[in-house]
Amino acid sequence: MYSDDEKIVLCGASAYEQKYYFNQDFSSLPQSIQDELHVMCVMYTVEIGGIFTLWFDENGNLQFETEALDADAMYDEIGGALRIKQLRQEKQELLESLELYYRVFFLGEDLQEEDSGKETVRPEKES
Repeated sequence: MYSDDEKIVLCGASAYEQKYYFNQDFSSLPQSIQDELHVMCVMYTVEIGGIFTLWFDENGNLQFETEALDADAMYDEIGGALRIKQLRQEKQELLESLELYYRVFFLGEDLQEEDSGKETVRPEKES
């Protein structure tokens, strides 16, 4: 489907075009998650400006990317970095779930391999 060195865009927004993009390859995600991504991207560009993109690297890690036109005096580069840090903390569970989804459905990883490293705690039987 994709080449190994190609970054796979999940979604993004542009303050310049006032548009939101969602990759339809991910349309099987629940609508509530799609809506949350939409709000997150659009709010970022409203608050910070520029172009904000979420994409997956070749290992299935979700990356945040932001850029601005050189002539954009309103773009807040420092605020953008702080906002990304805040989003990573506030949306940690969502972001980890998206990475797992991508690894399983796009990279074909087996959940058993990932779970095998975790210790399983079994309840004790009552006597």
